[in-house]
Amino acid sequence: MTSPKLWIDVWSDFVCPFCYLEVPVIDQFQNAYGDAVEVRWHAFELRPEPTPALDPDSDYLHETWESSVYPMANERGLLLRLPPVQPRSRKAFETAFFARESGRFEAVHRAIFKAFFEDGIDIGDTDALLDIAATCGIDPESLEEALLGDELTDAVIEDEEFAKKLGVTGVPFAVLSREGVGDQEPPPPIALRGAAPIQHFEAAIERLFPDGFPGA
Repeated sequence: MTSPKLWIDVWSDFVCPFCYLEVPVIDQFQNAYGDAVEVRWHAFELRPEPTPALDPDSDYLHETWESSVYPMANERGLLLRLPPVQPRSRKAFETAFFARESGRFEAVHRAIFKAFFEDGIDIGDTDALLDIAATCGIDPESLEEALLGDELTDAVIEDEEFAKKLGVTGVPFAVLSREGVGDQEPPPPIALRGAAPIQHFEAAIERLFPDGFPGA
């Protein structure tokens, strides 16, 4: 009988600093439990068309970064700078989804976050995304052609529609779940809202695997 595996489904947005700040927590979790954990990242646009984009110079953004983002970045060991632009993120998601087809999702996913929050690059710009993807081994011509079609857009929208059914209204939003053992039904999935610390993931594991997690 195979050991139960833990799935972590994470909805996030490339323009959300708290989503980037959740990446090292997910990394820590995966490093601790290895192949017993599978992480699946999903798209969630906080401000899709026609929702107005945030003003990069707004008091709201500056206050949020000073009071919450920078302290958490220091705590989690990430370098973040308030970006000079606030782009749409759909094309960035499409780029990451394209990279998944060739097994380069993780590299592109991190590179997009880093480009925006460390280098201030406009990740809503197709040429910028082509450059980012190329540094991760993606053929820019193939990506550019794919971005002109509807298949990647449909995949992003499908992710977001699923999030709506789950009642997701903000990100990061993680759902931890497991399969059952034998004829037993698995425990209900556990949702973690916001940039949850590692302790919240550990507590969820204890609830999902009361007899001990097989990856521990």
